[in-house]
Amino acid sequence: MSDPKKSETTSWDSRKVRQKSEKSESTQKNKKRPVPQKNMKVAIYIASVLVISALLAGLAWLMVNDVCALNKEPLTVTIEVEKGESVGQVATKLKKAGLIESKTLFMIFGSVFDAKSTIGPGSYELNSDMDFRCLIHSMNPSNSLIPEGVVRVTIPEGYTVQETIALLAAEGVSTEEALTETAKNHVFEGYDFVNNEQLGDITRLEGYLAPDTYEFFEDEEPEKALGRLLDNFANWMDEDVRADIENSDHSFHDIVVMASLIEKEATGDDEERANIASVLYNRLSNPAKETAGYLQLDSTIDYILRLNGMERTEFSTDIDSPYNTYLYQGLPAGPICNPSRSSLMAAVYPSKTDYYYFAYGKDGVSHFFTNYDDHLAFVNSDMFQPV
Repeated sequence: MSDPKKSETTSWDSRKVRQKSEKSESTQKNKKRPVPQKNMKVAIYIASVLVISALLAGLAWLMVNDVCALNKEPLTVTIEVEKGESVGQVATKLKKAGLIESKTLFMIFGSVFDAKSTIGPGSYELNSDMDFRCLIHSMNPSNSLIPEGVVRVTIPEGYTVQETIALLAAEGVSTEEALTETAKNHVFEGYDFVNNEQLGDITRLEGYLAPDTYEFFEDEEPEKALGRLLDNFANWMDEDVRADIENSDHSFHDIVVMASLIEKEATGDDEERANIASVLYNRLSNPAKETAGYLQLDSTIDYILRLNGMERTEFSTDIDSPYNTYLYQGLPAGPICNPSRSSLMAAVYPSKTDYYYFAYGKDGVSHFFTNYDDHLAFVNSDMFQPV
């Protein structure tokens, strides 16, 4: 016969064991709960690696496409490499033309394949089928479209005769001394706009050396070099334009002087040039107005300084010179630069306005006014931008 007390103890011990077991199992389950979080971290890590790998692979593929000229739209362009340009400047031109995607990648590749010593000045026909290596070797002077012994020179709009001569000399067209002597004393026949009676004065060609891009022979005869510029000017001012000038109230010389002023004062498009022309013509035509026939242009003072080798710090509206439009009414003694064709056309065909003043604004355009009070208010405002 069993002992009742012993049976109760055994039963209690059994329950206690089960409770401990259940508690132990519960604890084990609790300990296993973080496992899904750990798995999630691993999954995120793997996904991140895969995404980064895919991005790097995609980037690498884009780089390979660029370097090896793969999958590019058909394109053929002419690239001009100027004397002294760096590989970076050439890369900028290639990118702008659409031949490469990455300027930095081209420069890195170029450093490996000696682009600095391979690329030289010239005019090159390039296409989008050329890989980086081919582009570099194609821009060697031996492949230039410009024949050996020929130089291409771009003369900026608004250059003076002296600046034009200095540029031509720097590019090896002729010496500065020979070009200056020719500009002063050579008798240019066949050009009715050149004053051959004003020999000895370099300003006789001012306004008539058309700014443009030209090809010259190295060490070309200076009269032929300057003659190319005069020929271009003559082509700009064709028979139709000359006929319109003859039917106007202005002489051919006055038109060129006016165009040179417009060139130096303009900063924008053809409409702005035509409006500036209207301001200047209105002042000249109406001396009874508050402007009293004075053009009052800083650009004419700047020309006096350049013509006499003076510093910009010597700027003064009191300099006594026939070019000073603050001291003397009307047009200056002559053109103050070689104007663009756009400025010449603005001088021939000005806008019809009541404007007498203009000033440049911080918004990047010129503002025009019919009276001094409005002009002064603008100049004293936050909108005004000194040029």
